[in-house]
Amino acid sequence: MRDVVSGRLSPRRNVAALAAIALAGSLAMGAKPPPAGGGAAAQVRVNLVGYASTGTKRAYLMSGAAETGATFAVKSGSTTVLSGAVGADLGSWSNSYSHVYAIDFDSLATTGTYTIAASGPAPATSVPFTVGTAAAVHLQPLRNALSYYQVQRDGPNFVPSTLRIAGAHLNDATAMTYTTPSVNRNGGFRGDLSPIGITIDASGGWWDAGDYLKFLHATTYTDSLLLTGVRDFPAQMGAGGAADFTAEAKFGADWILRMWDDPTRTLYYQVGIGGGNGKTVSDHDIWRLPQADDAFGGSDPLYRYIRNRPVFRAGPPGSLISPNLAGRTSAALALAYQVYRTSDPAFANRALTAAAHIFDLANTNPGQLTTAIPFEFYPETEWRDDLELGAVELHKALVAAGGSPPAGLPHTDPAFYLGAAATWANAYITGPNDAADTLNLYDVSGLAHFELDRAMTAAGDPAGLATSHAALRADMKKALDGALAQGATDPFGFGFPWDVWDTTTHGAGLSVMASEYDQLTGTATYAGQADRWLANVLGANAWGLSLIVGTGSNFPKCIQHQLANIAGSLDGTGPVLAGAAVEGPNGGATTGSLSGMRACPANGVDAYAAFNGKTAQFKDNVQSYSNTEPAIDLTATSPLAFARQAAGIR
Repeated sequence: MRDVVSGRLSPRRNVAALAAIALAGSLAMGAKPPPAGGGAAAQVRVNLVGYASTGTKRAYLMSGAAETGATFAVKSGSTTVLSGAVGADLGSWSNSYSHVYAIDFDSLATTGTYTIAASGPAPATSVPFTVGTAAAVHLQPLRNALSYYQVQRDGPNFVPSTLRIAGAHLNDATAMTYTTPSVNRNGGFRGDLSPIGITIDASGGWWDAGDYLKFLHATTYTDSLLLTGVRDFPAQMGAGGAADFTAEAKFGADWILRMWDDPTRTLYYQVGIGGGNGKTVSDHDIWRLPQADDAFGGSDPLYRYIRNRPVFRAGPPGSLISPNLAGRTSAALALAYQVYRTSDPAFANRALTAAAHIFDLANTNPGQLTTAIPFEFYPETEWRDDLELGAVELHKALVAAGGSPPAGLPHTDPAFYLGAAATWANAYITGPNDAADTLNLYDVSGLAHFELDRAMTAAGDPAGLATSHAALRADMKKALDGALAQGATDPFGFGFPWDVWDTTTHGAGLSVMASEYDQLTGTATYAGQADRWLANVLGANAWGLSLIVGTGSNFPKCIQHQLANIAGSLDGTGPVLAGAAVEGPNGGATTGSLSGMRACPANGVDAYAAFNGKTAQFKDNVQSYSNTEPAIDLTATSPLAFARQAAGIR
C-alpha cells in the first residue's frame, strides 16, 4: 500500500504506522543516522544461503582503509583451499566504509562449508557459508517460500503450524459487497459505506502483508508467478518436487475465482478496509491475531468492519474492467487452466472460462487504474504489460486444450490471443513506461515478454504479428542494461537503488529476468548477474543480512507482521515467518506503534546503523514497516528465482 508519511508517499501497506497517523499523528520517517565513527571494523559479506558449485561466486570486503595489495584465503576449518589477491576497489559505500573490494572465487567447486579471511591493513573474516549443488543450495529457500504462503492463508483451510493454530475471518464466507467509496490518501472516508445488498463467499486467499487485507491486484500477480513456477519447474515447484506449490497455487486461484461472478460478469477486488470514517475501526487500527476478528468487540458497532469485512466491487455487472486487473486476473486463471486441466478439469474449465470473459471486458482507454482502496496504497500506472501477459497465457491455455476447450468461450482459436499479446507487447514497448521498471508488482513485462517469445516460437512464428523476437529481447535487454547501469553506481553492483521501496523483490526479479534472457538467447550474457543480484538480497550487501526471513544465517528478526510479532520468535531462535521477503533497505525508517505490539528489538538498539550508506538505511525494528514488512507480492519473485537457480537455468 501507499500511505502518507510526513507528506511523502510510501508504497507499502503499513499496519501500525497508518493507525498512528489516524490515532496519534505521531508517525515520521526516521532521520538518517550519522555514519559510524572512523575505525569501523572491516567486514566480508557473502551470500548467506550459499553458492552453487557451478555458478559465479563473489564476496565483498568493506573497509575504511585502502586495502591495496590485500589477499584473501578461502578456508575449510583451518585449511586454506583457495587463495588470491583481493580484487578491484568498487567504490565508496559510506564515510566509515570508503572502500568496497570484490573477492571472486569462481573456481571453488567442492561442496563444503567455508569462510573467507581477508588479510591486509584491515583484516576481516566472513561468517561461514556453503558451496553445493544448485539444487541443494536452493532447496530450503524454496521450502521456506512455500511455508510463507501457507502461513498467509486466510479462511478455514489454514495449514497448522507453530504460528497458525486456527482459521481466520470465517465471516468472509457470507461477506456483504459494497460500492467503492470516495477516500482520502490514507483510506479514510466520510459517511458510511454503501452496501450493494449481495453477499458473496470471499473466504480464503492470502493476507496481503503484515495486515489482514486481501487484494485481487496483488494476489493475481503473486499467483501468476507461482503458477509459472509450478508449470515450468516441476522438479522444483511441481507435484513431488523439492517444494510442492501445486496445492498452494491452487488455493490462490480458487480465491481469485471467488472474486468473479461469471453469470453477471462482476469483479470484486478487495476484502477489508485499511482506513475508516472516524466512527469505525479499520484493519490498520488494531494489532491482533487473525482469528480474533470474527468476534472482535462483541456487538460494538465500532468494530463492525473488523467482524464483517466489506468486499468492494470493481464496477456494475458487465462493466468494463481496469485493464491491469483484467490482464493479470486473466493471466492467473489461464495459468491455472494450464496447470490443473488434467488433475482437476472442472476447476480448470471454470478458470479458463472466467479468464476469457474477464479479458474481453478490459477497458483499453482507462483513466486511473483500479488497484486498492485507496489507490495510493498501490499506485500502478502501467497496464499494457498486464494485457500482454493475460493474452499470451490465454493463448497457451487454448494450445494446451487442443481441440477440446471448455464450451462457450468467446474465442477458441489460440491465434486470436497470440495476436493480441503481440499487439499489447508492441504497445508497451512503444509506450510511455517502456523498460522503466523490472519484474515486480508494478511491471510484469519481464515475464510477459519471455512468455510471448516462447509462444511465438512454439506457434511457428506466424506472419503479421505486431512484434518480433528481436523487439521482445531488445526490450528485456534494455531493462537489464538499465539495471547494469544502476549497478555501476553501487559498490555491490546491485541493479536497483538501495534507497527505494521494494528493494528485495526487485533483486529477485532481476535475477529471474537475467535468467530468462539467457534462456531465450542461448547465451550467458547475464548469468553472472543472475547470481549476483540474487546474492545481493541474500547477504552480499552492506548489512550482511538476508532480506528473506529464515533464509540464510542472518535475517530480519523484528518484522512488521502481526502474527509473527505476537506468536513468533523475536530473536530468530524460535518460530519465524520463514520465506517472507521484507521491504528491505530504504530511504528512511518509519516509527509508530499500537497496543499489543511486542517491542522488537527488546533493547531498542539499531544493530545495522553502522552499515547504512549513501542514502540507504535498514532498521530491523517492528515499527519500521519501510524496512521490515513482508508481503505476498514482495515474496513472489524469490521462489521463481530459486527454482531457476536450482534447475541450473541461470
